[in-house]
Amino acid sequence: MLRTIGLMLFLLLPSLSFAQSCSFSTSNMNFSAVDTLSGNQVNSTATISVNCTGTPLQRILLCPNLAAGSGGASSATARQMLNGGNSLNYQLYADSARSVIWGSYSWAYAARSPAYALTLSALGAASGTITVYGAVLGSQPAAATGTYLSSFSGTHAPFRYRYTTNSNCNAASGTSATTSFSVNASVAANCLVSVQNIDFGTRGVLNANVDSTGSVTATCTPGTTYTISLNGGATNSAPTARKMSRGSETVTYGLYKDVDRSQPWGDATTPGSTVPGTGKGADQVLTVYGRVPPQDTPNPGTYTDTVVVTLTY
Repeated sequence: MLRTIGLMLFLLLPSLSFAQSCSFSTSNMNFSAVDTLSGNQVNSTATISVNCTGTPLQRILLCPNLAAGSGGASSATARQMLNGGNSLNYQLYADSARSVIWGSYSWAYAARSPAYALTLSALGAASGTITVYGAVLGSQPAAATGTYLSSFSGTHAPFRYRYTTNSNCNAASGTSATTSFSVNASVAANCLVSVQNIDFGTRGVLNANVDSTGSVTATCTPGTTYTISLNGGATNSAPTARKMSRGSETVTYGLYKDVDRSQPWGDATTPGSTVPGTGKGADQVLTVYGRVPPQDTPNPGTYTDTVVVTLTY
């Protein structure tokens, strides 16, 4: 009789633990054209892509620290992009509402990196993406035209990761990783214009000069050249022969660049009568000098005219 003897082999295997390894890549954050004269902030985003391997089913804490960047920071709330000696304030955030500043354990201010985690699969791998939210702050009229940049790499982006069940990103703990990206924006030439009306008041007989003033306020990005012209009013008249009207009756008046009322202020149809300027990033108030010369007095009433102010840059 042939008998088969079966042998059972029992093995005790130690649990295996593999060192975690994570790689990161980050897209650039591009704000494109920014209007620095408006009070509106401009938003953009960047994406951090992460791939990790290690012990199956283990949790890896990710701390993508972002410090000041090569442009530095002027305060806890304002990182900076630079264009030579000019700066443009912006900030990076961990949330879409742009209320939680994204910082670093090496950041000079209180904000720290947000904590993210990946749980490795049964095969010991995991990947994901993280969004960085950015905003260029509004109302920065002093920013000159040009391209602004801040770069993140090395000490400006000390990404860290480690096996842990906690979510503490307040220190330089774990394995260091590298990534690099840039934040950029362009400031284009821009101008705003506003006016103050001219009121010659109430007069009787028009037998002497009646003078009054108004103003044109130009606000342009620094270094932006501009020209301001005043058209001929409703009757498209010459600069010193404009007409205020009441029905078919008129009152002649003129607009001038100087207090002596010797330099007419007009438009391109009157050569040399426009006013040039260069933006300084602040309001530039230009006085408009008005004069009603002696003339035949029309019937009583309110006489008006509308002059179109054109700022060309």
